[in-house]
Amino acid sequence: MTSRAILLFGADGQLGSELARTLSLLGTVVPADQRQCDISQEGALRTYIRGLQPALIVNAAAYTAVDKAETDSVLAMRINAFAPRVMAEEAKHFDIPLVHYSTDYVYAGSSAAFVEEAHATKPRSVYGSTKLAGDLAIQRTGCQHLIFRTSWVYGHQGNNFVKTILRLARTREALNIVADQIGAPTWARLLAEASVLAIAQANRAGWDALSGTYHMTAAGQTSWLQFAVLILELAESRGLITAPLARLNAIQSMDYGAPAPRPPYSLLSNDKLARTFAFQLPDWSLSLRQFFADPAADGLIRP
Repeated sequence: MTSRAILLFGADGQLGSELARTLSLLGTVVPADQRQCDISQEGALRTYIRGLQPALIVNAAAYTAVDKAETDSVLAMRINAFAPRVMAEEAKHFDIPLVHYSTDYVYAGSSAAFVEEAHATKPRSVYGSTKLAGDLAIQRTGCQHLIFRTSWVYGHQGNNFVKTILRLARTREALNIVADQIGAPTWARLLAEASVLAIAQANRAGWDALSGTYHMTAAGQTSWLQFAVLILELAESRGLITAPLARLNAIQSMDYGAPAPRPPYSLLSNDKLARTFAFQLPDWSLSLRQFFADPAADGLIRP
């Protein structure tokens, strides 16, 4: 990779904001959000990339409103599928690599077993289908790429489950939390740091040798209910919320009534990542403790 800039799409999101910091270890980062480039407009996106001619494209932008995507499929497809295709085509044109983030929603999640990258994809939702279309479009271009599929992402920026639980716990006596969906909550900062390690290795070993799709999630597994329990415990210990804590009621997915179906099991095997790059993210509960111990947690929710 040359000394040209690293172009980061989605720089204002919960993952992008972490990547903006960590990617600076590898070079000059050009952060791009919708104000700089509306990636839903293919022509504008292509022109923007060609104007910068970066050394690396990192795409942390996505249409992530899972339920809204069921009725907003056109925009979801533009952002999640067409935009990554354009990025990959431009990466191929300029002979530069692309890093892209995908999701556990590309799988059906019907088995309690950890899913390998070669497992058959079968999205249950429009969101999952559009993200899968983006993955496949990147692969078809033949550009040098790293696609990282992750799950249940949270961070200090943006909207996510952790921040929602903290907000609702201050205003409600009881919260109904889904107990029959299993996954691995993954801190955006750890994703960003792991990404930099992988990119650095690809720069040294050669992108052709390491290009491919990898799962990148926290280790272990939990339910949304168990996740919420630990969130409240840790938030109370930091003084972010005060007792009495909201009562958590376990409910089933069918009782929650979300428009878009979720994978019952979002368990992604990190074995390929560990074999290739010789690292793995820590257990989800340890990561969550680190998240709350970080000074940035002070800005979440405080009485």
